Amino acid sequence: MATQPQITVVGLGTGDESQLTLGVWRKLQAAGKGDGALYLRTKEHPMVSMLDHHGLRYQTFDAVYEANDAFESVYEQIAEELIRLAKSTPSEILYAVPGHPMVAERTVQLLRERCSAEHIVLALLGGESFLDQAFLRLGFDPIEGFQLLDGTSLAASSLNPLMHTLIGQVYDAYTASDVKLTLMELYPDDYRVVVGHALGVAGEERVREVPLYELDRVEGFGNLSLVWVPRGTVDELRNRTFTRLHEIVEILRSPEGCPWDREQTHASLRKNLIEEAYEVLETIDEDDPDHMCEELGDLMLQIMLHSQIEAEAGTFTVYDVIQGLNEKLIRRHPHVFGTMKADDAEEALGNWQQIKAEEKRSKGIDPEALPLLSGIPRELPGLMKAYKLQKKAASVGFDWSTLEQVMPVVESELAELKEAIERFGQAERQEELGDLLFAVVNLARFLKVDPEEAMADANRKFFERFGYIESQLRLKGKQFDQTDLLEMESLWQEAKKVLKNKRS
Repeated sequence: MATQPQITVVGLGTGDESQLTLGVWRKLQAAGKGDGALYLRTKEHPMVSMLDHHGLRYQTFDAVYEANDAFESVYEQIAEELIRLAKSTPSEILYAVPGHPMVAERTVQLLRERCSAEHIVLALLGGESFLDQAFLRLGFDPIEGFQLLDGTSLAASSLNPLMHTLIGQVYDAYTASDVKLTLMELYPDDYRVVVGHALGVAGEERVREVPLYELDRVEGFGNLSLVWVPRGTVDELRNRTFTRLHEIVEILRSPEGCPWDREQTHASLRKNLIEEAYEVLETIDEDDPDHMCEELGDLMLQIMLHSQIEAEAGTFTVYDVIQGLNEKLIRRHPHVFGTMKADDAEEALGNWQQIKAEEKRSKGIDPEALPLLSGIPRELPGLMKAYKLQKKAASVGFDWSTLEQVMPVVESELAELKEAIERFGQAERQEELGDLLFAVVNLARFLKVDPEEAMADANRKFFERFGYIESQLRLKGKQFDQTDLLEMESLWQEAKKVLKNKRS
């Protein structure tokens, strides 16, 4: 009866032969003396000299590294070759990897995924991992909070400064440079980090603490190198995390928090949300990144407060908000996260609208049965809402054809307003003024001008010109009650010229 093929993976430890387990050593001896086939992921490991000293025979996969540019391709090829060897070799295949088989060993993960389907028995024998030596040599307790990350694929989103961070796979100065730049997205440039080479290997171990900006200048990076980023305890680091923001808002709303924050409701915060959004828009108009950064924070606070109110009611948390947004973005961008194509912005928008309609159907809503003008927020500013209403109506042909047809409409509405002023009361005047404004928005649409932006420009000009009048009066030692309209009109015309010259 044929025996089932088997691959046994053993860990060679960190390089100190005294730390190699007896069981692993016996396996290595048996395979290396001819009772099996011994394969090493790489010869670049301190324990290999011990294998040579005892005359053990082995083969390595170092040639695979030399033939491939990407590590993932290397690991894929090694796993495929081990499976092929197991199927074609009657004896057990012994595969030896540095450290521990289940710590930072992608080839082992690939074997775990595939051996069962290939009807190959996979066995694992542990060895000392570099983590053991890191805890011993660097002197931190992982129970304080610890994460292990891969230096070849490090992303700022995976960093948590509230935990100790060990970064492995820092093979060379180029990888160290990438690690440094990623860390600098969160940590200060002078944050102290520790580089460890060959931890626990007698005569080869080197540990050096450096400021982050010098990380890639440290010499000696290789297969046995790692970087330790101690957990942050200073407020500067904690305050750069979403976790800290969530914690602060919870505290503010708690019984021991701020009396004002505790009293707030969705209704009381409503105007704040609108105001903060407009203050962000103001920073965009000012092209002021520093001010924008501050105002975006104020807007984010409103989102956090509304989410916290609902969390206290047990309906949803801010993490539900984030999850819903992430899922929606992925779902509505199948041309990015799926197989659908979109060669330009128009196609991408079409995909978005189609998926929105499908989402409504899944909720039992027939998009075709909804009023055409539905979906426009009730509380939009008047000019913006008028603009959107007109665009929707125009999409089905309810629109003028040319600019020349729009101008008489504006003039007609102006005439009707004049008549209302002369003959009717306040209600009629308000109605006719509204009609005139609506017609002006239509004119803006045909001119391809956003009426809200045009209004914002006009407001800004008025603010600047009136401010000029005030400053000039102050230079003359005057208050507003010491001047007249004639002088202010003269200064207004002067302001138009001065401010126009400044912008040009």
